[in-house]
Amino acid sequence: MITLLLWGVLPYLTLVVFLGGLIWRYRYDRFGWTTRSSQLHEARLLRLASPLFHFGLLFVIGGHILGLLIPEWFTRAIGVTEANYVIVSIGMGSIAGLAALSGLGMLMWRRIRTPAVRKATTRNDIATYVLLGFALLLGTMTTIIDNGFRGGYDYRQTVAPWFRDLFTLTPAPELMSHVPLDYQLHTLLGMALFILWPFSRLVHALSAPVHYLFRPYIVYRSRDAARLTNQAAHRRWR
Repeated sequence: MITLLLWGVLPYLTLVVFLGGLIWRYRYDRFGWTTRSSQLHEARLLRLASPLFHFGLLFVIGGHILGLLIPEWFTRAIGVTEANYVIVSIGMGSIAGLAALSGLGMLMWRRIRTPAVRKATTRNDIATYVLLGFALLLGTMTTIIDNGFRGGYDYRQTVAPWFRDLFTLTPAPELMSHVPLDYQLHTLLGMALFILWPFSRLVHALSAPVHYLFRPYIVYRSRDAARLTNQAAHRRWR
């Protein structure tokens, strides 16, 4: 029953909350759909931490997409051996995970040491940072320890098919029953993160300023021109 609830019911509940939360947030909190940027309070540390975190996280997400969505038979068909796949997975996964963790650690330290940024931090932000930090830490440890020092675990035989079967509406929760505990915890943390996603600052990851490409031109006027214009209007009013 626990296996069915965790790996057969909870994923769909997560998807419902994620999509429903996004729709609700867009309809009723459209002006809150923002990162609540704190760049004005402190920019020097942010200039290093933000790119390190975002680019590291981008590669982490890309690695998850490739590892979970692309079947093992496909990589073999294009000539990628299992040994080469493991080397790339461990190497790129470790670098991306450590980069994202380092950037996140700097961002958290910045919020602690900068009074203005600390005062602008909400409980929701704290929960997001903690949950994201644990998910990244556990995922990086899994990549380095399980797949590296312990000789590797072929998650493409269990976790990846379980994940793909969810989208074909043929869930197979039994595939996750004998998966190592750190993989299970990492997956549960990932689902918890997606449940929190629509109600946190993470929603900005789903926004792109595409409308900037089609907006009309903006006319800028100098302060002197504006001052002269105001003076002329003032005299005419008199």
